[in-house]
Amino acid sequence: MTIGRVNPAKRLEDQGINGLGNVYYNLIEPVLVEEAIKRGEGELGIGGAFLCTTGKFTGRSPKDKHVVRSAATENTIWWDNNRPMSEAGFDALHADMLEHMKGRDYFVQDLFGGADPAQRLDVRMVTELAWHSLFIRHMLRRPAREELDSFVPEYTVINCPSFKADPARHDCRSDTVIALNLDKKLILIGGTEYAGENKKSVFTLLNYILPERGIMPMHCSANHAEGNPVDAAVFFGLSGTGKTTLSADPNRVLIGDDEHGWSDRGTFNFEGGCYAKTINLSPKAEPEIYATTRMFGTVIENMVYDPETKELDFDDDSLTANMRCAYPLEYISNASQSALGGHPKNIIMLTCDAFGVLPPIARLTPAQAMYHFLSGFTSKVAGTERGVTEPEPTFSTCFGAPFMPRRPEVYGNLLRAKIDTHGATCWLVNTGWTGGAYGTGNRMPIKATRALLTAALDGSLHEATFRKDENFGFQVPVTVAGVDAALLDPRSTWADKEAYDAQARKLVEMFAENFAQYDPYIDDDVKAVAIG
Repeated sequence: MTIGRVNPAKRLEDQGINGLGNVYYNLIEPVLVEEAIKRGEGELGIGGAFLCTTGKFTGRSPKDKHVVRSAATENTIWWDNNRPMSEAGFDALHADMLEHMKGRDYFVQDLFGGADPAQRLDVRMVTELAWHSLFIRHMLRRPAREELDSFVPEYTVINCPSFKADPARHDCRSDTVIALNLDKKLILIGGTEYAGENKKSVFTLLNYILPERGIMPMHCSANHAEGNPVDAAVFFGLSGTGKTTLSADPNRVLIGDDEHGWSDRGTFNFEGGCYAKTINLSPKAEPEIYATTRMFGTVIENMVYDPETKELDFDDDSLTANMRCAYPLEYISNASQSALGGHPKNIIMLTCDAFGVLPPIARLTPAQAMYHFLSGFTSKVAGTERGVTEPEPTFSTCFGAPFMPRRPEVYGNLLRAKIDTHGATCWLVNTGWTGGAYGTGNRMPIKATRALLTAALDGSLHEATFRKDENFGFQVPVTVAGVDAALLDPRSTWADKEAYDAQARKLVEMFAENFAQYDPYIDDDVKAVAIG
């Protein structure tokens, strides 16, 4: 039985997906919440939020992500970073998944990946869980209802958590699988209920498709000046660096918090919503994000709550530290309605340096920007994972290695070309530790970080006096109004200066060792700024 609004010429049957139970097309949020609760997928929370858990998987499973190896993809995929799957293995997986789906109800959302109509991707999401349909309806861009009558999906994602893959038969690693077939324009997800796999599969597609159009796909947040979309800024950063928090500036307009493109027309959000971490979320520090946890239809994922009052516990990480909420972008009061901005005037690369070596802000040349973009540095700290007893460096190229199907230099060269063409200024911002490493020093004061970013974005920081950093060679301001000058010189904040020097040498060596892999692929000027 078909329920909902859909192009009558493009139903699942027209895609060879037959024998299902009820198929629900493009249901709106209230109906999806009703369906999810009726099916026992979760509970209704305060304000109409939807409370759910994801079982065994409370995060992505990158080791179970595969790309089909074919004549078309053989020379375009970065195989060192992407697990291959044979065409025969994918075909068997597809056939077995379709057989498993027969007789079961499924939910379909026809959506856009990308706010720019000229560049968007028409995506059909087919999900076994009603709340996954609600989640992806938040996360991607929603067509007008009348557009659904003529919607033609270019790519299709099928998510079936109850299906278990067979590694021997399907050429995969385990019974959990995320398989991208770029030739067939099809993605299959099985064996995991973690909703983030849905949105990241679309991000991976865009990361593959857009570079061929000369568009830079970016794992970043973005905002622009109030009343001036041309004055845009993007914030690259891995988890825990402040990408969402720092872009949510009440004095600027939020374009988006996670995934964007940079075309010849400017910046555009890939998404229609936000997927924010909620651990230790504070109504004082992040009032707008906190408020969404009590709004209708917000998906609350893997949070502990009082079974009687439904009050959320933002500090209890017994299920996972990766607890999250997913909500539409319009739930943030200063969010852009168009999700479009101009060419970035400022590019911020965020890092959480738990070694206490990097300054709170540094200005980068284009070659240095490419170096730090390809490095993608942040650090894990003790307590974040079992066995981590001292800071550990994390180098995730392009600030998003798990989602990069092409070689890093493809994205690095695109970014550099955009910087050269549009004259963006690049900054490295450390939101990590000062006065010592993690365990000895202190976290960089958020007030200082915001003051430095404000000075960078309004242009006043250009008027400062800069010094050359002795370890990394970038330019560091000596004084900035409203910021303790001692913070700008990390070595001066350490009681033991020799210990700082030793720690700095150690970090420089880590950077050099990681960057050696890119030497055969980069230009001489980038090699010249490479440290170590």
